[in-house]
Amino acid sequence: MQSLIYIRRCLAFPSNLDEGGVSWSREHTDALVDSVDFGILWDEYGIIGELVPFTNDFPRADIHKLLAPDILHQLIKGTFKDHLVEWVGQYLELMHGKTRAKAILDDIDRRIASAPPFPGLRCFPQGRGFSQWTGDDSKALMKVYLPAIEGHVPDDMVRAFRALLEFCYIVRANVVTDNTLAALKDALGRFHTYRTIFQTTGVRFDISLPRQHSLIHYELLIRMFGAPNGLCSSITESKHIKAVKQPWRRSSKYNALSQMLLTNQRLDKVAAARVDFTTRSILKGSYPEVQQNPAHAGSNPFAIESDDFDDVEDQGVVDDVDVIADVQLARTFHELDIPSFPTLIRLFLYDQIHADNHHSSADVPLRNCPSYMGPIKIFHSAAATFITPSDPSGITGMRHEHIRVVPSWHKGPARFDCAFVNTDDRHDGIHTYPCALVQWFHRIAEERDELTGMWMVAPSFNEDGSRDLSIIHIDSIIHGAHLLPIFGTQLVPRGLRFYNSLDVYRGFYVNRFIDHHAFALAS
Repeated sequence: MQSLIYIRRCLAFPSNLDEGGVSWSREHTDALVDSVDFGILWDEYGIIGELVPFTNDFPRADIHKLLAPDILHQLIKGTFKDHLVEWVGQYLELMHGKTRAKAILDDIDRRIASAPPFPGLRCFPQGRGFSQWTGDDSKALMKVYLPAIEGHVPDDMVRAFRALLEFCYIVRANVVTDNTLAALKDALGRFHTYRTIFQTTGVRFDISLPRQHSLIHYELLIRMFGAPNGLCSSITESKHIKAVKQPWRRSSKYNALSQMLLTNQRLDKVAAARVDFTTRSILKGSYPEVQQNPAHAGSNPFAIESDDFDDVEDQGVVDDVDVIADVQLARTFHELDIPSFPTLIRLFLYDQIHADNHHSSADVPLRNCPSYMGPIKIFHSAAATFITPSDPSGITGMRHEHIRVVPSWHKGPARFDCAFVNTDDRHDGIHTYPCALVQWFHRIAEERDELTGMWMVAPSFNEDGSRDLSIIHIDSIIHGAHLLPIFGTQLVPRGLRFYNSLDVYRGFYVNRFIDHHAFALAS
């Protein structure tokens, strides 16, 4: 018996993939080869009966049962970029004509380009307008695309994008429970419901597409193989960069192979030494535990960038206590000139000293708050370290992220990062208080936006119109936050840049799709 087949997971036919099908197996292929004419075998099933796969007689090597999810090509580059993003352009051209569609797409590009910066997020100065797409480009576009199309396309299209993004983040969870699978199934059901808008508007006659069909199998694959935890072909592609491209750049470019091998050999030795030093407690640890219960998103509007950070080592568990988050201040510091700063210090000190009672500084007169006339060191940058196994992290799941809030970034415009802040945790009074000056954002609504699934916030101001500033303990900071403007139906001003969008707009989405950690915090 000879056979060569297209590798398929189920019996769904290409003409009707939406219906799904039972799982394909090697036994099923063998039965078809034995009973069906070779011509029909090829036309109907894609099998060449005269040839046999080399794995056909391998025990426990049924290729149909070994196909794992490919999040990059099936979800991110496939369903999101190649399908939905392209269909939005086709919809706009179909509804408005080429000229008007181009104007709307230009505005979408300006919205994408105006997204505030975030650690690890690539900028899109020209929006979507570049010829060569990479997997990282598609991943970055996913994080900022949802508010960019709101107001330009029907609401059901936005809901379809939201459902797909939630599916992507849920499937990347490092721990999957029955509740996780229920949420995954719910997101997939909503995606299938709302994607029909592309059919009713005439963009597509059918959506019987293999890469979208693959989403149906993710629940079964997770039950078979466990949590994907970000597993996809981009991992091996990134290894090619580390093992080949980067050593090539370090070489003299002449007879580079031996130089590249030597570079990799030395890097392996350094990595092995690091593991050995960590095991023997030679490297620096540890991180205090921080409870995660964010209730506000705040930004520090007064800082000067410094790259002089304390070294932070990847640690998974310290003294049998799971590490959640830690924030290290920069070593350098500068002066700060804010008229209300002494008052803010007094309120902060009262909250720290009386952390064990049920009163806060808002409940007492200012005269009852302690005064402080001693020296104050003002630090202007910080680095947050936290556990996020489903994001690109170290082997112990730790991620190191800079929170940059500066009046001039690389001798250019200002950059104001935001952060998730824990407002409920109580800290023991101590003599030295590492703290942060923040401007608050308040929630516009009590529930997440129904269309995008994101919280909406606005800058908070006092009754006299001044900014709502506070000093908080540095341990209250959990993780960087990313805000995206609420554009509505208004066009983006042509002069708007990413570094001033936080000043121009007055309403923002808390971007829960910026990374997996933010998705968990803001859900």
